[in-house]
Amino acid sequence: MCIVRRWYYSRNRQQDFQVPIIIVGNISLGGTGKTPLVGWLVHFLQNQGFNPGIVMRGYGGQGKLIVVNSLSDAKVVGDEALLLARKCNCPIVIGRDRTQAVKTLLAQFPQVDLVICDDGLQHYALERDLEIAVIDGKRRFGNGYCLPAGPLRESPQRLKQVDFVVTNGEAHEDEWEMTTALSSKAYRVSQSEHGRSLDDFKGQTVHAVAGIGNPERFFLMLEAKGINIIKHCFDDHHFFSGSDLRFSDNLPILMTEKDAVKCSSFAPSEAWFIPLEVHMSEAFSNLLLRRINSGQKVAGHPGLPDLQATSSL
Repeated sequence: MCIVRRWYYSRNRQQDFQVPIIIVGNISLGGTGKTPLVGWLVHFLQNQGFNPGIVMRGYGGQGKLIVVNSLSDAKVVGDEALLLARKCNCPIVIGRDRTQAVKTLLAQFPQVDLVICDDGLQHYALERDLEIAVIDGKRRFGNGYCLPAGPLRESPQRLKQVDFVVTNGEAHEDEWEMTTALSSKAYRVSQSEHGRSLDDFKGQTVHAVAGIGNPERFFLMLEAKGINIIKHCFDDHHFFSGSDLRFSDNLPILMTEKDAVKCSSFAPSEAWFIPLEVHMSEAFSNLLLRRINSGQKVAGHPGLPDLQATSSL
């Protein structure tokens, strides 16, 4: 089906926008690390002088075009959109129709000079200037079959056509490694301004709660810090209730930042979230800038930063 859609849109002109569109997606189901990479891209490009904006579907949202901010309701906009709104300080629009979402983003936020689409690789109605595919370094392509026989949305051959393949974990040839690590600090879910060292939990037993695509990755990171964990797995994008965080003991609760944005109104005082830190190599950063800088849209858009100094990188 994806092949048919690609064929159709390759022969039917898409909406042409005057700013670069960067797609971040994957070819498989489950958590690969797209959203953490989107957050890294936003901060990196902001530091280069860009004013990026984000469009995304908004998992669990209503499919309507909505401008997201840090006070939005996760049940309306989705947990990942709310997380990015709180971390990135940039305009975000969600909607099932990503082309309309880009139109809304650019109309309401004319300062935006580059758009990042979170999870849009198969949304072929949206034109794109760069494609970044993210894969899980351990699970990779599962059994290699497409849905419904396997976990793949598209064949691995599709990766030969994207601009960058980013691997969350150990990268193979022609892939770029993304390394992730837990922050050195944990923050109270109900009062995020209160933080403490993650080392405080070393040697302790805690309830580890995760409703993400790959919870085992989070659990292994905690164990690597010397923390003894009692695992509590929930479905990806699970909407938590108070009973999910109610245990018969007084042990601390550690959870992901993505889960925490849905729990701040009812989380107990001993519930803490740990931000995820993302690192990409300097070589990847430089090549990304060259690819953006070489595009005709950058060259002809007066609102974009002067990147001529990066042309020799």
